[in-house]
Amino acid sequence: MPRTCVCLGAWSPHRISLLMSCFLVAFSLLSSSSSADTTDPEAIERAKRATVGILEDTQDPRTPDKPGRIKIRGTGFHLRDGYIITARHAVEKQSPTGAVVPKVIHILTTDLHELVVQMVGESPYLDVVVYRLNQKDRPLLAISTPFAGEPPVVGSDVFTVGYPMGWGPTMAFGRIGNANTFLQTVESRLLQADLSACSGNSGGALFNRGGEVIGIMHAVIQTDKDESHVFCSQMAFAIPGTLVTRIVSAAIEGKPLTFSKLGIHMTAVKDGTKWRTAVKDVAEPAKTAGIQKHDILLAIEDTEILDAAQLKNYLIEQTVPGQQVRIKVRRADADLTFTVTLASG
Repeated sequence: MPRTCVCLGAWSPHRISLLMSCFLVAFSLLSSSSSADTTDPEAIERAKRATVGILEDTQDPRTPDKPGRIKIRGTGFHLRDGYIITARHAVEKQSPTGAVVPKVIHILTTDLHELVVQMVGESPYLDVVVYRLNQKDRPLLAISTPFAGEPPVVGSDVFTVGYPMGWGPTMAFGRIGNANTFLQTVESRLLQADLSACSGNSGGALFNRGGEVIGIMHAVIQTDKDESHVFCSQMAFAIPGTLVTRIVSAAIEGKPLTFSKLGIHMTAVKDGTKWRTAVKDVAEPAKTAGIQKHDILLAIEDTEILDAAQLKNYLIEQTVPGQQVRIKVRRADADLTFTVTLASG
């Protein structure tokens, strides 16, 4: 039986071997013709011109006078003012101490300018890295791609532009299948996009039909035992733009990115016929607020807590350190509500 392989955003030496067999996105223009028909042609052209290829260094150090060949290993996009956004795993290199993100990389524009960009900031937690063009090169990449003001809804039309298996730029069209899904690749929720996906488009933008960025292409699910070949999928996953915006803003402003800390370790328990999330262990600040081990977590503010991933996502996306939140729990036969002042973690 084929097994399911989830592509990961943080790469170990074993995972690097999966890069060309697991990651992203679409070289098929036919993934959804109806979606393509409803997308603004000008938006498609803007998205294409703002997309860049992430070049792999093929220079042989033994022959420094002989240039290496062009090889694209991933995709990125120009946000504005020379800032280039891509996935962390799309640029990572292996070193004796593990995976590292290079401070300087080369990108290729759609009109074939090879440009140098320097790292501004990155987040291994959410598989995002920000680079910036040198001042003199910024006029060569003038088309920008803003983040969408509204999150996508299930069924909305989307498309992506990128370099599947190093080819392109090409496009794939589809729809949002699930706006709130979770994999073991990152701690946040992901957008499930039903469109053609394969290696090379990791780090590219997922656009709405107006050409606004709603996410960064992150992973596909592969079902095959052979990891030595490239496989494509009709389903891809993207880090939501609401999260990417926080990372990018912190990097551009030169501020450390901090997330809220509740201070509980969670486990799954059965409450009647329903599986719920309970407190396995408790630390600060939840402990001071009165939350105890074995409490069943029911809600944060007015949002029901469905599982540990959903609670983590709520903290990441909708709270900041220092904010007070109401946590509703069930202890024995009583429902109790505690106010927790979130810490930084």
